[in-house]
Amino acid sequence: MASGVGVHDDCVSKFQELKLGHKMSYIIFKLADDLSEIMVEKTGEPGTPYNDFAAALPKDDCRYAVYDFTYEQAGGGGQRSKILFVLWSPDTAKIKSKMLYASTKDSFKKKMEGIGIEHQATDAA
Repeated sequence: MASGVGVHDDCVSKFQELKLGHKMSYIIFKLADDLSEIMVEKTGEPGTPYNDFAAALPKDDCRYAVYDFTYEQAGGGGQRSKILFVLWSPDTAKIKSKMLYASTKDSFKKKMEGIGIEHQATDAA
């Protein structure tokens, strides 16, 4: 990656489980304490509501997250799902953290094939 931060193999395998097997509703990823790699921090059980996912994000630090968003297609087209990629960067996070997460986002996201929507969030609203 451009910033020298690697991606732990577990990140890609958990993402595949979410994408192909729908074995979880969300995955939250974090930088390791030594800032050397991105790793899985937390996962959510299938059917976890979006509000519970948003509440699981830390108030004062950045994270990457993916959420398996399920919805009903208009006109009776049945149930569909999209994978939402979130760069969580709250205003209260440290500048260094914001810069590291922003600089590694594109490289990290490339490892997650099948993302439907990308969003950068700074607050839970």
